[in-house]
Amino acid sequence: MIMSQLSDRTTSEQAGPTEMAAAALSSLTRSVLCGLIGQGIQGSLTPVLHEVEGAAQRIPYVYRLIDLEQIGRGVQDLPDILTAAESLGFNGLNITHPCKQAVIPLLTELSETARALGAVNTVLFKDGKRMGHNTDWNGFAEPFRRKMADVKRNRVVQLGAGGAAAAVGHAALTLGVAELTLFDLDQARAEQLAAKLSAHFGAGRAKAGQDLATAVQSADGLINTTPVGMTSHPGMPLPADLLRPDLWVADIIYFPLETELLKRAKALGARTLGGGGMAVFQAVEAFRLFTGIEPDSDRMRAHFAALRPG
Repeated sequence: MIMSQLSDRTTSEQAGPTEMAAAALSSLTRSVLCGLIGQGIQGSLTPVLHEVEGAAQRIPYVYRLIDLEQIGRGVQDLPDILTAAESLGFNGLNITHPCKQAVIPLLTELSETARALGAVNTVLFKDGKRMGHNTDWNGFAEPFRRKMADVKRNRVVQLGAGGAAAAVGHAALTLGVAELTLFDLDQARAEQLAAKLSAHFGAGRAKAGQDLATAVQSADGLINTTPVGMTSHPGMPLPADLLRPDLWVADIIYFPLETELLKRAKALGARTLGGGGMAVFQAVEAFRLFTGIEPDSDRMRAHFAALRPG
């Protein structure tokens, strides 16, 4: 049943014999079949970002959503789903909640970053192997480099220690943050992530915070990795009176593109970074891994902006 659910393919438009022959030859050498495994992912923009860039690169590219809710499956079915995808000739899969950790035991190899983060969001099928990567961290790092390269990074507060927080924390420390202070509703989770990041980047680089107001007061920047601010979780992840003009603010949410946190910070004159860039550059890196071809990141950003105006 899983194999039949994954095997639906899109069909090409009618063309003349010459065009059909050229397309067939291209398909033999450059066609790409990928997918996204996750729960409740019908609103994902990932398929259209990949397929439109594939079309621009003249690559026959099919990207399937494998929504566990829609096919009546769960995390426990991951072994069967990966086997089916591999058998059907998928080049690879993107992995999202709730499968980023559960997929790891099913893989042959892990990239250094995926191993350090303990999470995988991209799997490549190649030469009989399953290689796990994590492009989440680069999804945050690349737009930060482009828009916030000159901001101070001595002390940064990160809200949230679950989900994408490990990747964002990894990115922040890679970008040169000297001290990252983590806050989470689950203090133990913040402490665990701080210990993990410090083990990788050096003692004292990350720590679990105790007093949010004091930490923000002395911080150069603030990063929100919690779901607070999403359309489905409206509001602010911290008291608005903690914001100030010289505190830069980044948010990884892109539904909406401008959260209440970013609106409040902008109103004060603070520099801000929204989550749209992270969504795009995750896809940029995954496209590169799946195809071996350098995507046009500016084109993908423009297409994302057209899909998510505002």
